[in-house]
Amino acid sequence: MSTAQETTGGEVEPWEEVTPDAARRLLVAAVEAFAERGYHATTTRDIAGRAGMSPAALYIHYKTKEELLHRISRIGHDKALDILRTAARREGTAAERLADAVGSFVRWHAGRRTTARVVQYELDALGPEARAEIVALRRQVDAEVRGIIEDGVASGEFDVLDVQGTTLAVLSLCIDVARWFNVNGPRTPEEVGALYADLVLRMVGAG
Repeated sequence: MSTAQETTGGEVEPWEEVTPDAARRLLVAAVEAFAERGYHATTTRDIAGRAGMSPAALYIHYKTKEELLHRISRIGHDKALDILRTAARREGTAAERLADAVGSFVRWHAGRRTTARVVQYELDALGPEARAEIVALRRQVDAEVRGIIEDGVASGEFDVLDVQGTTLAVLSLCIDVARWFNVNGPRTPEEVGALYADLVLRMVGAG
């Protein structure tokens, strides 16, 4: 399945943020190549070939291979942050919000597994400035989940001794889904999301 066809609940990932069409095709090709071969083993010729374009055409839209990775990573982290922020700010108990956050975050990592692998595991390939930007977004992701857990502890819903460590464990659990999820496996992204939401609520001692 190509990156353009990855789904969560049947929704196609259009990369609407990326224009024109040629730039979008190159970005999709880069996601597929980075996920399959790794950033360092992928050449700009590989990316252009997958997009059905010449290597020279790539440089019209992206100055470097790193710029492509940075754009992919920025869009992916913005989406991840939006998912968690939406869940964190919804009405409901801390348990309801945490279940929503984990379920949505896991569904994205399963349904967008190719994209998610690049977004989550190629951070060290970025240069210092781009890497610092993405690390700042990751801190915001962490803060959203930590905030929900802190709310649950304060309200007595959760029994958590180490909020920071638990936040790290929850995020690691969700992110790792991108490594192993198989579209031909026994569970759908929705089923995995529901399972992980239940597991995390047990982890934090929700009644």
